[in-house]
Amino acid sequence: MTNQQTNPTALDRMFHALADPSRRAVVERLVQGPATVGELAKPLDMAMPTVLQHLRVLESSGLIRTEKAGRVRTCRLEPQALASAQGWIDRLRAEWEARLDRLDAYLQTLQESDHGPQ
Repeated sequence: MTNQQTNPTALDRMFHALADPSRRAVVERLVQGPATVGELAKPLDMAMPTVLQHLRVLESSGLIRTEKAGRVRTCRLEPQALASAQGWIDRLRAEWEARLDRLDAYLQTLQESDHGPQ
């Protein structure tokens, strides 16, 4: 993990994209490997224009990349985008774990002082 700050605007776009269950389903599918727009749309209960709109949100967030070959558009997951979100989450987790460790140490000292020699 680096100490670099994650771009807040990019992080906002990513979490906005992941806030929708249909977009999360697309990301989960793309974890398995690249897929065409048709393959991604098949399990979703929505019209193709709506699917395309969701894909545009995912692409603008940097989570996916699309390529067109002839009439077929293929989508791929961009793992580095997820890594930046994971880095942000890891930094917060480390901060909270340190706070909880300090609280635990403080509670231990209180408990020891209550049960110490009399």
